[in-house]
Amino acid sequence: MKIKILGPGCKNCEKMEQEVKNALAELNIPADVEKVEDTNKIMEYDVFMTPGLVINDKVKASGKVPKLDQIKKWIEEEQ
Repeated sequence: MKIKILGPGCKNCEKMEQEVKNALAELNIPADVEKVEDTNKIMEYDVFMTPGLVINDKVKASGKVPKLDQIKKWIEEEQ
């Protein structure tokens, strides 16, 4: 599973990364988590508001940090 956190490193981007790591730990699911800070690469996903969350090349969230339960649900769906 590949997970990308899209954003320039703002406070919410850091929170998104931590929530994703928490979800993976609780579910005991391995994944490659990558931070994407390059604006051009972020735009490739049609994400115009950060933070963005991409799981297996599917944009799941943009512009806000989803709740932990929602992140866990998306991870389970993409397994």
